[in-house]
Amino acid sequence: MEQEERDPIRETEVVVLKADHRFSKGVITGVLSTLGVAALLAAAAVFWLQGRFSTGGTYEGVSANIVDSSVRSKINDLTAVIKAYYYEEADEEDLTEGLYKGLFASLGDPYSAYYTQEEYEEMMISASAQYSGIGAVLQQERDTMQVKIVKVYEDTPAHKAGLKAGDLVMQVGKIDARSMELTELVTHIRGEENSKVRLVVTREGEFENKTFKVKRAKVDVPTVEGMMIADEIGLVVINEFGKATAKDFERTVEELQKEGMEKIIIDLRDNPGGMYDSVIEVLDYILPEGLIVYTEDKYGNRQEETSDAERYLDLPMAVLINGNSASCSEIFAGAIRDYDYGVLIGTTTYGKGVVQTVRPLSDHSAIKLTTAKYFTPKGENIHGTGIEPDITLKYKYSGKIEAGAVYNYKKDNQVQRAIRELKAK
Repeated sequence: MEQEERDPIRETEVVVLKADHRFSKGVITGVLSTLGVAALLAAAAVFWLQGRFSTGGTYEGVSANIVDSSVRSKINDLTAVIKAYYYEEADEEDLTEGLYKGLFASLGDPYSAYYTQEEYEEMMISASAQYSGIGAVLQQERDTMQVKIVKVYEDTPAHKAGLKAGDLVMQVGKIDARSMELTELVTHIRGEENSKVRLVVTREGEFENKTFKVKRAKVDVPTVEGMMIADEIGLVVINEFGKATAKDFERTVEELQKEGMEKIIIDLRDNPGGMYDSVIEVLDYILPEGLIVYTEDKYGNRQEETSDAERYLDLPMAVLINGNSASCSEIFAGAIRDYDYGVLIGTTTYGKGVVQTVRPLSDHSAIKLTTAKYFTPKGENIHGTGIEPDITLKYKYSGKIEAGAVYNYKKDNQVQRAIRELKAK
């Protein structure tokens, strides 16, 4: 179905309050603090693969001899010009790394990138449970490279400094935030504990940019929150799909069932995606036996992911989505929709229907490359279009939204609509 083109930068009506979209202390199972997996892999379903690519000019029979004698000569000539006339001393290693980055940039694909050894090490740190960051989820627009804060979590450095969801990041230190891919940018936001990072942001409704100096801190990265919100109805928020998400989701659901949950709301709003294997594990726990999702590469090779018959979550279900629900969140929403397993409520999702492979190289650098498209169980690829909800409802919050205000699900119109839908079942 053809979808009206959206301006992602102006989707503030669904994220304005998401800065305070969290549970109060004592209720949450944990607070997601980002610039971890969610930021690095924002809107990315990723295969994490070990191994090495060939460096001999061919890979799996594919010739790759684009650097012939004329290209090498031109590179050397351009390097000589830089060394001779550039107003500062140029670092040869930086020039070389720039060549590699340019090769991937030439694809015009915002999800494919080359990472230096330092950047790759930062990526792996981000996949761990703890690091020093600021506690915000960032998302980068495909075409404009504009970086937006889509979540700020309570009691994190970003929250304490006054950053809000919807803020457009213009500078990190002296770096133009739009000058590099998000994965690289976040390496400049993270840093040593107690050190500070300067962020310049544009905020809707304000004419002048705002500057924040944020003190970095050690932060934990649990990904699932849950609580009972009505008779027999539980609310489970999946903030991202990380390594521990499936285990945390199962544990949270089982705890809520002990409290009497017989119907469930799953909140995927502002969930940027994450790890492909993680969402498959969660859906395997939820769905009955059958196809979950499948991928196809450019050669037509198909790989299917399925749910087994060992278990499934037989509960009336509502799933909340919005324009920042991306990639793995869309795999989730697509499977729920195709199985008619629950009602989707909110606004159309981001529209990322491709997957990436991350692989280290022999010199300890790495690449992330878009290698396949994914399809919902009924064969739909949602890249560029997203998934439309069954019930279209723009996000509105009637409670307080100033810094320090505690999120109240009773003031959230989408949650309340989900409650009404489930009570009617």
